[in-house]
Amino acid sequence: MKKLLFAAAAALAITSCTNDLSDLNVNGKAPESVPAGALFANATMGYYDFVSVQNVNQNNLRLWAQHWTQTTYTDESNFQLNERDVNGSSFVSMYTTVIRDCEEARTALAITPATADQKVAAEGAIEVMEVLAYSFLVDLFGDVPYSESLSSETNTPAYDDDAAIYADLLDRLDAAVGQLSGTNAFGSSDIIYGGDASAWKKAAYSLMLRMAVRMIDADPSAAQSWGEKAIAGGVFMSSADDMRLFYSSAPPHTHPMWETLVQSGRTDYVASSTLGNVLNALTDPRRGAFFKSNGGADSVIGAPHGYQVNYYDYSQPGTALEDPTWSHAAISYVEVEFLMAHAAVAGWSGAGDAATHYNAGITASMEEWLGAGVDASAYLAQPAVAYDATTAGLQIGVQKWIAMYSNASEAYAAVRQYNLPMETAALAGTVTPNRYSYPLDEYSLNNQSVSAAAAKFGGDDTFAKIFWDM
Repeated sequence: MKKLLFAAAAALAITSCTNDLSDLNVNGKAPESVPAGALFANATMGYYDFVSVQNVNQNNLRLWAQHWTQTTYTDESNFQLNERDVNGSSFVSMYTTVIRDCEEARTALAITPATADQKVAAEGAIEVMEVLAYSFLVDLFGDVPYSESLSSETNTPAYDDDAAIYADLLDRLDAAVGQLSGTNAFGSSDIIYGGDASAWKKAAYSLMLRMAVRMIDADPSAAQSWGEKAIAGGVFMSSADDMRLFYSSAPPHTHPMWETLVQSGRTDYVASSTLGNVLNALTDPRRGAFFKSNGGADSVIGAPHGYQVNYYDYSQPGTALEDPTWSHAAISYVEVEFLMAHAAVAGWSGAGDAATHYNAGITASMEEWLGAGVDASAYLAQPAVAYDATTAGLQIGVQKWIAMYSNASEAYAAVRQYNLPMETAALAGTVTPNRYSYPLDEYSLNNQSVSAAAAKFGGDDTFAKIFWDM
């Protein structure tokens, strides 16, 4: 009898479940939705992990800025992108990690338990991160997918004009600063400012200033308008304002450079003679921090760019870069001071004195690498360094390029904007190109759109210039 009852119960159970099997398809270990804060944190981490590292499979901008060169495998020092799909990695990192997660964080905010004001401030922080990612892509490639980049209506998004993207990004920043007050809904999930919306507002205005100065030759009037708005709004006033991520001492949140230089056990990078020769000529006191295994009096032993060389014959990346807790600033006070110097040279309202900003940028960089209170006066007094209004453009460019040693994308931007002299790479037979070519996957998956964009740049010529590089 018990067996019959059990069989009947089992049959009933089977019958009752045949119309709805959804309960059997639920993965109890996987969340049905991801909190907005987690998505925003992942977007932020994705951006910093990419831009802070030197890795031939992901980011070779230290090589393109000619701060470093390779020892054995020299393709990337000779400006090869497709061999290891470095340009593709840039696309994937920004679109599928940073921009997509920003968009999904925006959507998830609707169900986030927070006040309306906090949600508005969180929207503003998302905008700053997304604008940062898009501007990074434009600065590397020129025209990129933008208006249709995340559209559900097409798998072949059009490429938008680079100048038009910049214009829209600046409008978005302008709207974002109006949202940034009080605290944001992400709280501790905001791994940069801990939910401080006012800090994000300074970052937004500092990014606006960067973009304005970037386009100063292409559209002086618009550049001045946006630059003066940024200055009046309030940019970084000290290194404490930096848009900086601090990494941890233990995996998985160690600085990516530690993974490249220490954890990998590889010996791939040494000082490029391009940077080394400049540092030596200026007797730059940062030499011993930038590089180790230097010559007498910290003289950098730089390798000719693009040649195969013995790692132990040349100066190697400094010990600071081997620290797993080393930080990275997407935008820094150091950079802002050089931007302000350029703005002052251009005569923008509120920019102040060019020499004062120039000296402050150099001094702040010295303190970043050598410690607070370092005396930079002897360096600043050198004839080749002392501010000279007649050569201010080149001086600002060179010193910014040096100071951006810890932010390679900005060092590479300085090379182009200020037309800094670069070495001819050994195998490439060229100096540093002006832009990345488009990824090969784009030609396979989005051929019509990418081919139209490539035509604008002379058939995807890496020596063609994006709109602001005049």
